[in-house]
Amino acid sequence: MNRAGEYRKNLCGELMYKSFVPNPLPPKPELSFDETFSNLLAKAKSAIAKLNAISTRLPSVPLFVSMYVRKEALLSSQIEGTQATLDDILAPNLEENTNQNVAEVINYIKATDFAKKRLETLPLCNRLLLETHGVLMQDIRGGEKYPGEFRRSQNWLGSRGSSIKTARYIPPNPEDMTQAMSDLEKYINAVDQTDPLIKIALVHYQFETIHPFLDGNGRIGRLMINLFLKENALLSLPTLYISCFLKRNRIEYYDRLTAVREKGDFEQWVKFFLQAVFESAQDAIESIDRLTELHEKNTKIIQENITRTKSVLRIFNYLENTPIIDIKKTAVELNLAYNTVSNAVKKLEELGIIKQVGEARRSRTFAYEEYLSVLRKDT
Repeated sequence: MNRAGEYRKNLCGELMYKSFVPNPLPPKPELSFDETFSNLLAKAKSAIAKLNAISTRLPSVPLFVSMYVRKEALLSSQIEGTQATLDDILAPNLEENTNQNVAEVINYIKATDFAKKRLETLPLCNRLLLETHGVLMQDIRGGEKYPGEFRRSQNWLGSRGSSIKTARYIPPNPEDMTQAMSDLEKYINAVDQTDPLIKIALVHYQFETIHPFLDGNGRIGRLMINLFLKENALLSLPTLYISCFLKRNRIEYYDRLTAVREKGDFEQWVKFFLQAVFESAQDAIESIDRLTELHEKNTKIIQENITRTKSVLRIFNYLENTPIIDIKKTAVELNLAYNTVSNAVKKLEELGIIKQVGEARRSRTFAYEEYLSVLRKDT
């Protein structure tokens, strides 16, 4: 018997298909781990603790978190096939030029902000997931697929154009899905002795297996990881995102989820997840270190080369939240005169901190390239 679950026959005759029914968590018999697992868990926990310590003493924590949320939104959406770049979602004229791909990333950012705020008044529960899904899917592709509601029909996973007969995997039917999500909610909020990193590994697998929405499951499933870590006090700020790792290892990611469903092998999945957490935490630590060094280096350059630094430093700090700017919008956002911003931008350009993007003479756009190069990694 497979400890992950079993397949149930639905309908009959030519319409018959089998959907998966996951067993409630935790797995039975209990997880069994070796020395490799113990080492991985220790490495992952150490990296998370170090990331938490570093991120809380950053000089511009809100700016870094804001940028990291945008990067995670982009990568998580790219896993689902969204065609957008980091420069697309940072463009200063974004509102006037939003296409469907960019809108999907923007919605993920909105959903992340919404869920973090909602977590202050709700535990990580089905209601929070439903409300967050409603924000994620509003007015985008898939927006007609019951945003903010669990599905009421059968879905399946497979290549583009596949049918239920050729599907790679068929999640629980709607009735089984409803029960499975109720069981998962209870497990998430149960007080037990399971290490939180192991627990969220199991929760993420189970959610992806249940696939309770008609669209947006992957994005919600990855967002849950950060919410769980915050709720369980492993991270005080949302600075860990594993979409970089999962994008790089997309085929293995799906294969390892499949191995649990087919063989009940939870152990290999948890090890893979812990490796993802470890590498993602390391990546975040390196990014924070590089951005902090960059901040200190360029602040020093400004102070040593410019007599009146107040407006220049304001715009430099603004660049760390909005690394692609135009003069007009920056003046409005900072409530400064157009000429003040224009002169400051010219000085930053002369110092080599920013450079003009393209050849336009009007509505010129400038980019903080060194900053962007850190964030563009893996995008």
